[in-house]
Amino acid sequence: MPFHVEGLVAIVVFYLAILAVGIWAAWKTKNTGSEGDRSEAIIVGGRDIGLLVGGFTMTATWVGGGYINGTAEAVYVPGYGLAWAQAPIGYALSLIVGGLFFAKPMRSRGYVTMLDPFQQIYGKRMGGLLFIPALMGEMFWAAAIFSALGATISVIIDININISVIISALIATMYTLVGGLYSVAYTDVVQLFCIFLGLWISVPFAMSHPAVTNIGLTAVQEVYQAPWLGSINSLDIYTWLDNFLLLTLGGIPWQAYFQRVLSSSSATYAQVLSFLAAFGCFVMALPAILIGAIGASTAWNETDYGPPDPMTKKEADMILPIVLQYLCPVYISFFGLGAVSAAVMSSADSSILSASSMFARNIYQLSFRQNASDREIVWVMRITIFLFGASATAMALLASSVYGLWYLSSDLVYIIIFPQLLCVLFIKGTNTYGAIAGYFFGLLLRITGGEPYLYLQPLIYYPGCYPDENNIYVQRFPFKTLAMLTSFFTNIIVSYLAKYLFESGTLPPKLDFLDAVVSRYSREHMDKATLVKSDNIVLNELAPVNPRHSLTLSSTFTNKEAFNYVDSSPDLSNTEDN
Repeated sequence: MPFHVEGLVAIVVFYLAILAVGIWAAWKTKNTGSEGDRSEAIIVGGRDIGLLVGGFTMTATWVGGGYINGTAEAVYVPGYGLAWAQAPIGYALSLIVGGLFFAKPMRSRGYVTMLDPFQQIYGKRMGGLLFIPALMGEMFWAAAIFSALGATISVIIDININISVIISALIATMYTLVGGLYSVAYTDVVQLFCIFLGLWISVPFAMSHPAVTNIGLTAVQEVYQAPWLGSINSLDIYTWLDNFLLLTLGGIPWQAYFQRVLSSSSATYAQVLSFLAAFGCFVMALPAILIGAIGASTAWNETDYGPPDPMTKKEADMILPIVLQYLCPVYISFFGLGAVSAAVMSSADSSILSASSMFARNIYQLSFRQNASDREIVWVMRITIFLFGASATAMALLASSVYGLWYLSSDLVYIIIFPQLLCVLFIKGTNTYGAIAGYFFGLLLRITGGEPYLYLQPLIYYPGCYPDENNIYVQRFPFKTLAMLTSFFTNIIVSYLAKYLFESGTLPPKLDFLDAVVSRYSREHMDKATLVKSDNIVLNELAPVNPRHSLTLSSTFTNKEAFNYVDSSPDLSNTEDN
């Protein structure tokens, strides 16, 4: 593979442009947030993100390297094709569902992170448990971005892909430290414009290359490989549905998504941003789909890439940068490869910032250091950005497929966090006992179902399972959705059973060791009550609170919607000070 000087120049130019925008945004907003409230300003950007910037940044959160490279890969790979490229429709629908049902209650109640409602209702312990799958989801997603970025650079400048992944991760991690959500949001605007311009300009030139057969013909006829439209075997229909529901519903409970929702200037704006991003995700997938189809329609032995084809060389996950480099003129690939290389970072920065935000606020500050200073929280965020970036890099080096990383990143979120989010927002009366039971039942069913990407044999063999080429059994039964539904209903059943047993006197109050049913006046319950206190959850308000005799709980709230959310809390007018 020749050294691509133009591509290297393009990468340098676009990286410098992105870094310049990030530095400018950080400088422009360096004084945002009142004294003692800087960390919250970093996380949710002062809650003044408008429709234009908000729409771009929410779209760019999904449309990164994993999204475009993975979509092109799925369309190109024989035996899969467009029929199995589920991410564009799945994630677009997830944004629509999120906007219709989840954005408004989350934004109107003034939360700062996605884990806030869990800690408000279920307590600190449950918040810590839910942080684990949330963190792993963000890390898997960031790993997919790093993998795609490294693959793109390795194509352009012909270096080992592992080295390019490490270098790309270092660049993306350093860039994330430039600023908080403001820097991420403003750079997302530039990145999305770059990827739109770079890909759409490249598609006509790639189609007109002499080695490319008409993609309309190769869509339905086998020319160089199986038709790129693909098909769904009747035996695989349940697997397809399981994966589609995983992408659609599992795409909702992500901190990267709710960070944009919670940073919007109003609950209505949060909903509109979701709908705009859904449209943007679908539109931005079109050039990636076309590029995958072009790759499947190319006689690669007639190009400088030479035989064998990318599939035979096991470079299917790099089909997008390969098409841009070998099927487009140099001056076009300059824009295409450079823009894509810069744009694939648009999701990596979001994921790393999201993970560090949840750790600094919901784990470090709420669970261990409630009286920590704002400066201390900011430094914790900076340190964890480096740690999480290193973890995502390690995962990117170990995973073989970008699309596989997508499914891994959504699995834990879909099966564990999504049913918990449904319960905490919409099912009144669920408690910590039900949440813990649902958590572990869902996790148990997922682990026992096996995972081919991790070479993990199943312990439960559902109907239709079969061994793959590595003799690892693959499930055709929709066991992931089964695990999600089991987690959901277990939460409800165990919660109401615990409530009945304690309130009926069957179990003595002293056994309510989680303070979830009987012990409502504990210090921890008051911590949860103050989680949505005035000024949209100021960090320094989260120290233990002792209510005065003359006050009721309702008088301590300025956010009425937040109070309505916990309207089952008892009147504290007759309680004693701790």
